[in-house]
Amino acid sequence: MLTHRQLFQQHLAQTSPAPLALEIVKAEGSFLFDADGKKYTDLISGIAVSNVGHRHPRVLAAIHKQLDQYMHLMVYGEYVQAPQVKLAHKLAQLLPAHIDSAYFVNSGAEAIEGAMKLAKRYTGRPEIVSFKKAYHGSTQGALSLMGDEFFKDAFRPLLPGIRQLTFNDPAELAQISENTAAVFVEPVQGEAGAVAADPAFMQALRKRCDETGTLLVFDEIQTGFGRTGKLFALEHYGIIPDMVVLAKGMGGGMPLGAFAAPKKIMQALTENPVLGHITTFGGHPVCCAAALATIEAIIDEKLIDGVEEREQIIRGTLKHEAISEVRGKGLMLAVLLPDNAFVLNVIQRCVARGVITDWFLFCDRALRIAPPLNIAVEDLREACTVIVESIEEVYKEGVLGN
Repeated sequence: MLTHRQLFQQHLAQTSPAPLALEIVKAEGSFLFDADGKKYTDLISGIAVSNVGHRHPRVLAAIHKQLDQYMHLMVYGEYVQAPQVKLAHKLAQLLPAHIDSAYFVNSGAEAIEGAMKLAKRYTGRPEIVSFKKAYHGSTQGALSLMGDEFFKDAFRPLLPGIRQLTFNDPAELAQISENTAAVFVEPVQGEAGAVAADPAFMQALRKRCDETGTLLVFDEIQTGFGRTGKLFALEHYGIIPDMVVLAKGMGGGMPLGAFAAPKKIMQALTENPVLGHITTFGGHPVCCAAALATIEAIIDEKLIDGVEEREQIIRGTLKHEAISEVRGKGLMLAVLLPDNAFVLNVIQRCVARGVITDWFLFCDRALRIAPPLNIAVEDLREACTVIVESIEEVYKEGVLGN
């Protein structure tokens, strides 16, 4: 009889030639457990998803309660469903005051797609601006916004009318014009290796969008829900976007995304044509119930208050001459090492010793550190010590790429 690993390789579409292929049978809090009973500390939270840890009790309770009431009923937007309504109301309370309407979808990429359509429909303009080394998802529209040519070239032709500027370069903002429907920006560029936007750059970006009547869209898919030490990363910059895109940490481990905007903008999707944007499973009631419980847990348990302490533990522990920089905000950090071969060796040694970390799509010489916001301080220290010891082993062996 074939093992699960063999069936995984035989029947599941593979995303890379060499997946980690760990067979995880249980997750709890900040830990994963494999089929052999080995315990792993999760320092990446499923890529910034499990902000409240795995299987948070409040999230599980909300899921169970909703399962006893109903699951899918109808395509999005036709029925009044309490989990959707409560979650939309909560987001309206937490986001900037004018962003009072949310459209729920299934993922971050879908949310980007919806926001792109909305921006074009509302403004009547054809062009969208994004930034080099940006990551917004892998569907056709989101891929068109992606700021790395290597990951795009194999799938052309992509959407026309996309202009890409250099992140953190105010001089290039003059290219935003009255022809530009929207600018999509990550407050912290995730896959570039946790590169935070300069405050002056963000101020200049907001000013240029105001001058040209262009919508400013914050992609908070990775940064949202406490990841950077604020509930939303926009709070670091003192500016208010016209639209916010959310996903990952919102669902507490359940698949959910959203794009949020002022009601007057969102209404553009309701007519000419009617059903201007539609989804069957978007805003699934079980996912929305889980998301509301997640947000309430983050707020009620004051998880954001502990982010800075944990960030400082990471920065204070990860000291080694092979580390050139630890950058990012809050618990969205990148540890820069000599090269990709060095990084991959460190990742393998960490996994062997029970610590899960990862690399970045557009910065393959950095380790990703993004643990659950509520990871125990001692568990975090121990995991970071394992990373330093693994770095020392690789450093002594002189493992470097070409």
